Amino acid sequence: MKEPIRILHVLGGVSLGGAESRIMDLYRCIDREKIQFDFLVHQSVQGYYEEEIKMLGGRLYRVPRFRLYNIFAYRKALQNFFANHHEFRAVHGHMTSTAAIYLPIAKKYGIPMTIAHARSAGVDKGAKGALTRLLRRPLPRKCDRMFACSGLAGEAVFGEKNVAAGKVQIIPNAIDVRPFCYREETRSEMRRALSLEGKFVVGHVGRFHYAKNHEYLLEVFAEIAGRQDNAVLLLLGEGERMAEMKQRAEMLDIADKTIFAGNQKETWKYYQAMDFFVFPSRFEGLPGTVIEAQSAGLSCLISDTIAKETVITELTACKSIAESPVKWAEYVLANREYERTDRYEQIVAADFDVRTQAKWYEQFYLNA
Repeated sequence: MKEPIRILHVLGGVSLGGAESRIMDLYRCIDREKIQFDFLVHQSVQGYYEEEIKMLGGRLYRVPRFRLYNIFAYRKALQNFFANHHEFRAVHGHMTSTAAIYLPIAKKYGIPMTIAHARSAGVDKGAKGALTRLLRRPLPRKCDRMFACSGLAGEAVFGEKNVAAGKVQIIPNAIDVRPFCYREETRSEMRRALSLEGKFVVGHVGRFHYAKNHEYLLEVFAEIAGRQDNAVLLLLGEGERMAEMKQRAEMLDIADKTIFAGNQKETWKYYQAMDFFVFPSRFEGLPGTVIEAQSAGLSCLISDTIAKETVITELTACKSIAESPVKWAEYVLANREYERTDRYEQIVAADFDVRTQAKWYEQFYLNA
């Protein structure tokens, strides 16, 4: 039997993050007899998806994490890697901060296709963000193809002119819709398991990172809890700011009403237990979690900095994080009564179904 072609995905790591989860959804659905994924990561510790990647037939490789002071060692590690690995049909770079370094090296050593994929519409604050912008500046000239999960992400990484000229292909962050579809039975089971019966559950899914704006979310919930005695905040995710947010919950006197559930494999079950999804991010590319929440039939209130493509159902509204948390809380409470229904057809019709997207990627990679 003919060996499958191999595609190398370049990431910071394979933890339970948005980009990683979307790539894994795609990996599970793509025809692996024709196409296999491998991963080059900048993480020395084992990531959340490593065992599954190996089980699906993928290979993992590691290079040092980029620091400005180790740029020569970083380039050397990449040169050594690609000098010994010519087997990839394409290198698909999701880590755009250093893609202008690793994609030209891949091309130099004979990789036919290099792709830069914009997954975020912003950068960290301070010097780190400024360095990211600087490193991305030459990227449009350093890759064969430019992909982005939304127009905002494309403009942030590749520039408005390239998006306007049609040089950036917009590919939504598709999900496996079916598990997330609303099921009353699953909702009842999860609410019993989490002791949430009779509670008004405000939910959020996302890693504890500056972009996600958890401090604002906690202030919104504090206002909700002050007006709704049975309110509970259910948070899924982990990250470097988790301990800080636990302290902030204590300070706001909502720690006893806040569940820090960490990373969960069966995320779809937790959406079923929620009553309202609140997502006040500072910046995003196109957050798959909001698509998942809508698939679960949840009313969502999200920040207006998030790409317009994210709003699929009439249950989703946008608000500015420049407004007082009180205004967000008032909106949630004023709209907490609604009919929870299956939104599968709407999500699929909006081109967010990963099975359809997998077919497109199959053709793209095979013809690369």
